[in-house]
Amino acid sequence: MIDLHTHSTASDGSFTPTELINYAKNKGIEVLALTDHDTISGISEAIEAAEKAGIDFVPGVEISALWLIGTMHILGYYIDPNSELLHSTLKNLQKLRDDRNHKIIEKLREHGVDITYEEVEKVAGGQIGRLHISRILIEKGYAADVQSAFKKFLTNGAPTYIPKVRLEPPKAIELIKESGGIPVLAHPCTLGLDDFSDLEKLFRELKRDGIEGIEAYYSDHSKELTDFCVKMAKELNLLITGGSDFHGKNKKHIDLGVGRGDLVIPDELAIKLKEYKESRK
Repeated sequence: MIDLHTHSTASDGSFTPTELINYAKNKGIEVLALTDHDTISGISEAIEAAEKAGIDFVPGVEISALWLIGTMHILGYYIDPNSELLHSTLKNLQKLRDDRNHKIIEKLREHGVDITYEEVEKVAGGQIGRLHISRILIEKGYAADVQSAFKKFLTNGAPTYIPKVRLEPPKAIELIKESGGIPVLAHPCTLGLDDFSDLEKLFRELKRDGIEGIEAYYSDHSKELTDFCVKMAKELNLLITGGSDFHGKNKKHIDLGVGRGDLVIPDELAIKLKEYKESRK
């Protein structure tokens, strides 16, 4: 069993990198990628833990890209954790993200919400994100669950929403490549494109921009979408990847390797990803 899309406390997951690796070992995961949002700060710890656990580890990242219709993320696999360019770019994005978090909390307070940055910081235990803010909103009774917290306060259109600074897709792809990584389009289901013809146009455009794979197997993908992504990846000579998008307790309905319980990620995807990495040397 494999999982090529996971998160730790370095971004918005609830498990530390070591806890994630140990959990993966107990679940029978043989190949695991850590793909935290806009940070690689958990990679070193994960590498050490994976060596002890005997897990084939893939150092990765998930970069937020500018996309106005829905949400676009670009996964980077086998990135060089020592890349100065990657470190400096992600550090700048994290600074902008932190500024945004302060603005969100300030705006929430202006709208009568009893919340402080320190409270959110304590809950996060690492990099702060909207998910951590939502937990405080739930604890204090401003929302019933994560979904309602986002809808009411934290998504585009909400009165307290602050837009996030993101890289243009070609820039995100270029950054991953220049850091030794393999850029892959994450979860096409979040792009906001319901028509497969629109998805195809985007896939072809991203191929021209340098994308090298599509995450076809994903917890929230229908069979039809998975099949379409596989078909297009083969047609465009792109890699096919898959992952659960595991966040631990922060996404309780998603489990490692199996998503909502019915996700099956072919082991051969990890083999082909590694072979592709080796062929680029």
